[in-house]
Amino acid sequence: MLPNMDYSELPRALQHMLERGRSTPVQALPRRSFLKLTGTLGLAVGIFPHLAAAQPIDAGEAPIALKPTEQPSAFVQIAPNGEVMVTINRLEFGQGVQTALPMILAEELDADWNLVRSQLGTNDMAYVDPLFGMHLTGGSNTIKNSFTQYRELGARVRAMLLAAAADRWNVDVSALRTEAGVVLAPDGRKLGYEAAMALPVPQKIALKDPKDFRIIGQPTQRLDAQAKSSGQQSFGIDFKLPGQLTAVVARPPVFGAKIASLDDSAARSVKGVKAVLRVPLDRGAEGVAVVADGYWQASQGRNALKVEWDTSDVEKADSEKQLAQFREIANRPGPRQFDADMAPLETAPLSLEAEFVFPYLAHAAMEPLNCTVRLSDDRAEIWMGSQSAGLDAGVAANVLGLKPEQVVVNVQTSGGGFGRRFSSSSDTAMEACQIAKAARSAGLNAPVRTLWSREDDMRGGYYRPTHLHRARIGFDKEGNVLAWDHTIVGQSILTGTVFEKFQVKDGIDAATTEGMRSPYPLPMRLTVHHPVANVPVLWWRSVGSTHTAFVMETLLDDIARATDQDPVAYRMKMFGNEHPRHRDALQLAVDKSGYGSRTLAEGRAWGVAVHESFSSVVAYVVEASVVDGQPKLHRVTAGVHCNLAVNPRTVEAQVQGAAIMGLSTCLAGAEITLKDGIVEQGNFSEFTVARITDVPEFDVNIVPSADAPTGMGEPGLPPLAPAFANAISRLTGKPVRQMPFNLA
Repeated sequence: MLPNMDYSELPRALQHMLERGRSTPVQALPRRSFLKLTGTLGLAVGIFPHLAAAQPIDAGEAPIALKPTEQPSAFVQIAPNGEVMVTINRLEFGQGVQTALPMILAEELDADWNLVRSQLGTNDMAYVDPLFGMHLTGGSNTIKNSFTQYRELGARVRAMLLAAAADRWNVDVSALRTEAGVVLAPDGRKLGYEAAMALPVPQKIALKDPKDFRIIGQPTQRLDAQAKSSGQQSFGIDFKLPGQLTAVVARPPVFGAKIASLDDSAARSVKGVKAVLRVPLDRGAEGVAVVADGYWQASQGRNALKVEWDTSDVEKADSEKQLAQFREIANRPGPRQFDADMAPLETAPLSLEAEFVFPYLAHAAMEPLNCTVRLSDDRAEIWMGSQSAGLDAGVAANVLGLKPEQVVVNVQTSGGGFGRRFSSSSDTAMEACQIAKAARSAGLNAPVRTLWSREDDMRGGYYRPTHLHRARIGFDKEGNVLAWDHTIVGQSILTGTVFEKFQVKDGIDAATTEGMRSPYPLPMRLTVHHPVANVPVLWWRSVGSTHTAFVMETLLDDIARATDQDPVAYRMKMFGNEHPRHRDALQLAVDKSGYGSRTLAEGRAWGVAVHESFSSVVAYVVEASVVDGQPKLHRVTAGVHCNLAVNPRTVEAQVQGAAIMGLSTCLAGAEITLKDGIVEQGNFSEFTVARITDVPEFDVNIVPSADAPTGMGEPGLPPLAPAFANAISRLTGKPVRQMPFNLA
């Protein structure tokens, strides 16, 4: 959802955000002592609500979150019945962190897993990403960045409980041990975790040896499994306050357009409509918000509006014209990320040339965007599925004329996101706050939920950028690449965001080129062009790897076929001894699939691909066929190297979900196109996602490891499409150069 990042420069990036006057003030906490634990049998750890008294800081200061010894009260509450409530510093939108993070904490706490519960947090500064220094769910970083943090949280609370028991029993703390939510004395006495005394949080703690883990690494049912499978799970779209109104917005058909004229008389006469409001939208556009008793009434009111739009000053993007433009741009010189000698291209014994085209893609999360805002004179409370609650709170404060500490964002469980719930403009929160403010000014003193329809969500931006790749490769009969000349043309997703200063260098957006070349030792010249277009773009699940993995893994297969080499053996040779995780992941997928030892059914072919993203490696061996001229994926065997798998069930689910999303990008109709500035797709009838009949059989296998976990939300997506394409190419004898696939 976010590109791989260099953490070393994050503070400077946040300074840059402030220097540019972005509406996202970074907050700091005053020094504060830990909430003391009091009582005998019934007091909880951190029983009082945890709310930061934050103050703005100067642009030159880095954001300050709670110190490790100040954290437990923000994250852990233990009830009198021993129930442990763990607060999550991320958004849960299907990736399973609302179970995995409590597993990590409960492991070090020695909690009774049957009594562990979890809840989502807020924009409190306690919940910033410990490495990024800002509220963030993205880049597959939740487990990777918070693994040690949540272990230490559990270990600190456990040490406090041991100290409390030692004091109560007047024994040395070293004589005590913990097990499943109970402190045990040598003489058999027991003390439940609900009991604690006024003790300081320990500065130093000892963490378990991984060999002693009893929760981490075990296949564990998700804490939200029952609620979600029974339809009881509440998402942001379900949240409702007493007296709440619902708003929908008439949006301009072309990005950035404004209202030329408005006749709202018919809309105001619709029963249940309370107000019709002109409001500013993202990217300088204007919209018309219809506020009503419910979604149906608001929608009927919107349908009754008569709006004429002024599109004279905005570019009207057109997909066909844009592709022609990209092809022309690809012929120009431009900034280079790699610059190897290309002279061997002219003398290479073998060569190939290829052009790849990738379309815009909608995020198309199952739950459309939504945000509920309740205003009072000096406070705003917001409920939304936010990937960056602090950023959204800052934008909300700016819109509402409040101080950052007067805004609380309550993070809600979301039905997917894939990067869309974190835009640098915080467009969802900004728009909802503009509407709530306008409604209040119009005399509507009620909470307002702004709700996007499916069509709003799909036509209202943002998108995975469209890209054009061109490659000229010279190689010898052994498959040794002598020169690789490569060009990428596509919009930058990081220019203009808080990440630009340290992720756009020498005119090249690092998110565009991630996944190029490595782990293969290739003499590459990589030229990158970033044309500007009036189409809003954003990170999309696995970011640049959505297109770079496809290009690299299909071209490597082309070379293997051209030199009569097995694609697995060819990749293993290319890895050498320098990439053991890639070798292990691929070998595991090969072994479990039966590749090379099992004969496939007639009309089927093997396809192979392996790719690293977000520090994890996923290899696929797939079986595919072509049925009535259409590609069909039958079986996917995965080899996954994500280091320590905190919850193997979650890893398996993540790989399956990411692979199905990757499969969707291959299917006819999986594209966003524009004509005269207007997005042509508006719903799933026009924008393809995989249906149940498209889903193959899965076998997900994890390479054993005790090393600290790496990211898993996104790495399962990139290698699926090239593995599928490689199988199709072996069946048809023709390379696949376009997504979605076109076998005509």
